[in-house]
Amino acid sequence: MHTGHVGVWHPLLSRAPVQQVRRAAAEIEELGYGALWAHEAPGTKEPFVNAALLLAATERVAVGIGIASIWGRDATATAAGWATLAEAFPGRFLLGLGVSHSPLVSGRGHTYAKPLAAMRAYLDGIDAAKPEVPQGDAPRLLAALKPKMLELSRDRAEGAHTYFVPPEHTALARQILGPDRLLVPEQAVVIETDPARAREIARTYMSYYLVLPNYLNNLRDLGFTDDDFADGGSDRLADAIVAWGDAETVARRVRDHLAAGADHVAIQPLSPLSDLDDALIQLKALAPALGL
Repeated sequence: MHTGHVGVWHPLLSRAPVQQVRRAAAEIEELGYGALWAHEAPGTKEPFVNAALLLAATERVAVGIGIASIWGRDATATAAGWATLAEAFPGRFLLGLGVSHSPLVSGRGHTYAKPLAAMRAYLDGIDAAKPEVPQGDAPRLLAALKPKMLELSRDRAEGAHTYFVPPEHTALARQILGPDRLLVPEQAVVIETDPARAREIARTYMSYYLVLPNYLNNLRDLGFTDDDFADGGSDRLADAIVAWGDAETVARRVRDHLAAGADHVAIQPLSPLSDLDDALIQLKALAPALGL
């Protein structure tokens, strides 16, 4: 599989009207980005169907689900969806699986308890279903932040997809995964050179995540404190989580992740209106700085 070193993660790839998403996917491919990443959350399209739409709208680019919740469908259904897309689009599909977050899981009517054990059991279910479904070859990645889930990503998957992390976490993740597993961090970016404006955009983005314990606990392990989480996030946290500045400055952060051990960085262009057209403008500006 050839994902290149840089791809695009954007929430509207899972939310915008289908025709708009198809046009954006084709344009992102032409810009030279190696992968598209579409997520699952309340209000998004069904991730396997959406991945199929993105794959059909493009010719070469890889498409990853980042991330499908293990609470959204049973393991047998996931195994079937995984095999179907791997067979239909050989060498272009990546399956990402995650335990999600307590508020989102309870909203689905499930109990969020022992997420590591839940993921192990889910992977057991997928592996047990494999002989019953058509086989295709595609990597599976786990959403992972803390050491034990990263170890499971190493032992039971092809690697890890990390989110809301600075390059320091990428270095720690690589140590745990070892040299032979895929490591795909997401990196939020905004081409904005005014510090106040850039941090305002960063805080709007961070507000959703700073109420989710999984992210907060991971950031605490990296040296951030409750003071950094207060009032929308400190400047220090905003600057660590969101790469802002001119195109070259933003590209430097991507290179920092790659130097820390990432195989591929999924950049998420931010804009005040969460707009795909604005995202494409930023992606066009970033492409030369990223060497695409």
